[in-house]
Amino acid sequence: MSDAEPLATDFDETAILAEARDHAGLDDFGDEGFREPLRVLLSSLENEANLHAAGRVAQRARIVDSLITRLRTQDHLTRHPEILSERIEAPLFVVGLPRTGTTLLQRMLASDPDVNALLWWECRSPAPWPDSPWRNGRDPRIDSAHAQVRAILEARPELASIHPWDPEGPDEEILLLEHTFLSQVPESGAHVPRYRAWITDQDPTPAYAYLHRLLQFLQWQKRESGRLGRGWVLKSPCHLGCLEVLLRVFPDARIVQTHRDPLETIPSIASMYCSLWSLATDGFDEREVGRQCRERFVWALDRCLEARRRLPADRFLDVAYRDVVSHPLETARKIHAFAGRTLSPSAEAAGLRFLEEHAREKRPPHRYTRERFGFSADGLARDFAAYRERFLPGIGVPA
Repeated sequence: MSDAEPLATDFDETAILAEARDHAGLDDFGDEGFREPLRVLLSSLENEANLHAAGRVAQRARIVDSLITRLRTQDHLTRHPEILSERIEAPLFVVGLPRTGTTLLQRMLASDPDVNALLWWECRSPAPWPDSPWRNGRDPRIDSAHAQVRAILEARPELASIHPWDPEGPDEEILLLEHTFLSQVPESGAHVPRYRAWITDQDPTPAYAYLHRLLQFLQWQKRESGRLGRGWVLKSPCHLGCLEVLLRVFPDARIVQTHRDPLETIPSIASMYCSLWSLATDGFDEREVGRQCRERFVWALDRCLEARRRLPADRFLDVAYRDVVSHPLETARKIHAFAGRTLSPSAEAAGLRFLEEHAREKRPPHRYTRERFGFSADGLARDFAAYRERFLPGIGVPA
């Protein structure tokens, strides 16, 4: 028998904050505006999520890790105030519904070694571990990220068919927003309706301000370790509902929006969410997952349409999913021209290598049906009518 202490499974705020402080050996979280969203999330996980034992451990550990990140980040900012002088200049954001080619597009663009990309291991652990050789050696955060991805795919192998998991590859900055406790990450992994409704009504500006700060911190780390590129290529579907805030916090950003019929994407998103929910909970209703996915992305696209009417058109480039898949290099050239950049021969060659090495057919097919999640073609067409009319005119409704 092991004498190891059992892993904590409570969602008590005081205990969780204390554990993070003890682990980090630090006390200063910086701005404590995160406390209210944390409190709402903890209540929702405790009282609504119906987590199984492993899910309670995993969800709690994820929260503790985010708090440790905040402590270590604040410690670095205190000791290295020059971090806040880092300029995030003219970042390129790829946005669009999930399953519209955002991952392919971002990773192809970021295959250029001169580009800054936000890597999965950096998302999960933005702050260097104490006394680690992160400047000039193998960063232990990378090996930790590999272990996390292995554990996820061992638990739910079908996730490999849904998303190309790469611990050292570019990923979404929603994973940085997660550290603010004001993000859509929790609802993608568990039934947290009170938290989900609460964040929908909140001003996301503090979360985006912290995202900017974490990007400054990561850019400083890239500079310190000799990995600094010329500009950032970022991406996340979560920005669809926050475009005006995004452009207030990143005023010189350029936005590439990908487009694909929601009748194809929303069932695929629901399938992915079901696999993620099953990592933490048993016995959930797949139709409820479908309902929540549909409502979240109707909300996001309605806000997107409103913002696009108000924001300058020259800040956006619209790209069809079919062009991302069928004409990726031509699409990349178009995006570079939009961003005022040049696609160099070496970057083009790197993009071609990426496309050859990460072809979709090398992963298992993702199988699902609309009906499994309570969807019908006519119902989804009605729900997303305004978006389809604006960006996909004349597309019709499949049988």
